[in-house]
Amino acid sequence: MNILLTGSVAYDYLMCFPGYFRDHILPDKLDSISLSFLVESLTKRRGGIAPNIAYTLALLGEHPRIMATVGEDFGEYRAWLESAGVDTSMMKVIPGVFTASFFCNTDRSNNQIASFYPGAMGYAKELSFKDWEGELPGLVVISPNDPEAMKQYVVECRDLGIPYLYDPSQQIVRLTGGELREGIESGLALFVNDYEFGLVQKMTGMDATDMLQYLQFMVVTCGKDGSRVYSREREYHVPVFAPEQLADPTGVGDAYRGGFLAGYCHDFDLETCARMGALAATYCVEQYGTQGHSYKPVDFAKRFRQHFDDHGQLDRLLDK
Repeated sequence: MNILLTGSVAYDYLMCFPGYFRDHILPDKLDSISLSFLVESLTKRRGGIAPNIAYTLALLGEHPRIMATVGEDFGEYRAWLESAGVDTSMMKVIPGVFTASFFCNTDRSNNQIASFYPGAMGYAKELSFKDWEGELPGLVVISPNDPEAMKQYVVECRDLGIPYLYDPSQQIVRLTGGELREGIESGLALFVNDYEFGLVQKMTGMDATDMLQYLQFMVVTCGKDGSRVYSREREYHVPVFAPEQLADPTGVGDAYRGGFLAGYCHDFDLETCARMGALAATYCVEQYGTQGHSYKPVDFAKRFRQHFDDHGQLDRLLDK
């Protein structure tokens, strides 16, 4: 499938705090909170939602494209993505600007406190599907990005008849209820986590039944409780795929999306897609960073079949 990913592209600065955030939060002082955490480690890694999803798609034999704006410091990152099988030809460098940066501190309970500097991402609206040359994408993913760009891509995909998966997640708080509703009503599918799903329902006044009048399906990730997939016909619950070790939760949701989409590109049933997402997420959480994991499609299929019956569907991955 000709799949195009839009969304943030960033460098991740990941820190580990050797304690628990909860021990330092005073409930009666939340209106004047002032905290500083002395961390025991800091690593700089490649990240951003669009390349994180693309990386997992590439591991599973797809050749996704990314449409995004990046900074002058992107050269090494571009080479890495290209070597992994990701098409970066539609990633535009903004002169004099740094690539977006994500600063994340994780405690011993895997709770996280994060900040995000948009940098070059703030120019994403300069890229437009209206300027597209050649065959339009078969599927677009609209994931967290500059809010104006996200709104623009919804309108352009709708007007051009391009199917898209709507993944507003971290940018829900920067969108209005009307804007979220517009993204849902024109979309093919919605991807959010459980908390975000509650926010979307509150802000739009729509419940799952209302949304499925427009969407073909919805995917709600629920952390340790797995994920739920809603279609017009039924609802699936897919448990997490037990990891061999817990290293770093950063980027797990993106890996899930990559695994799910790899299955969707092959027209697998939604339950198998969600199970692929669960395993892809586990590969990610077992390593540090959002792109620290690596595997071959044959390894993925073998591990998948230790827990799930795919009825031979994953054989199509092995032909890649």
